Amino acid sequence: MIAAMKRRAFIALLGGAAAAWPLAARAQQGERVRRIGVLTPFASDDPAEQTNVLAFEQALAQLGWIDGRNARIDIHWGAGDPERIRRYAAELVALAPGVILAVASATTGPLLQATRTVPVVFVQVAEPVGAGFVETLSRPGGNATGFMLYEYGIGAKWLELLREIVPGVKHAMTALARPANGGLIVRARRRSGCIVM
Repeated sequence: MIAAMKRRAFIALLGGAAAAWPLAARAQQGERVRRIGVLTPFASDDPAEQTNVLAFEQALAQLGWIDGRNARIDIHWGAGDPERIRRYAAELVALAPGVILAVASATTGPLLQATRTVPVVFVQVAEPVGAGFVETLSRPGGNATGFMLYEYGIGAKWLELLREIVPGVKHAMTALARPANGGLIVRARRRSGCIVM
């Protein structure tokens, strides 16, 4: 009887160890490190861009993504050199990150030429649809999405605010990044009553 109990206890111990083994092994391996690429067209000594990159890293840390612990952030600085930016775009894609942050059109274009599978999130892009980075703003399609510099649809509101600030204004000037936005300005002109040049 005692031998049978010892055998049962041994089998239970062995079964418990076998069940716990994967958990212990996983705990020893630690968390999976996620790779995040950043490609900026600015130089590494640009104070404004250093501030932006630091803010990005801090925001990731607040979300629990700590560089060196569970995330690896690879930052490449293009320094305004189109050839360097193309080379860095290819290097970042070769690292197979989970996502790449593209700063401005100067880096978004080369990244999208280098990959159609790695997700690319762009910032500081004036016209992502006009540049061909996304199909539409509401449904980007492909592997790119991001944030525009301006929302041209609020042009009418800008003119209304101008009329409130300077009630006698009759003329306003605008510079269109692309002629396709001209329709928005025409509607804004009609709403505000200003002559837009």
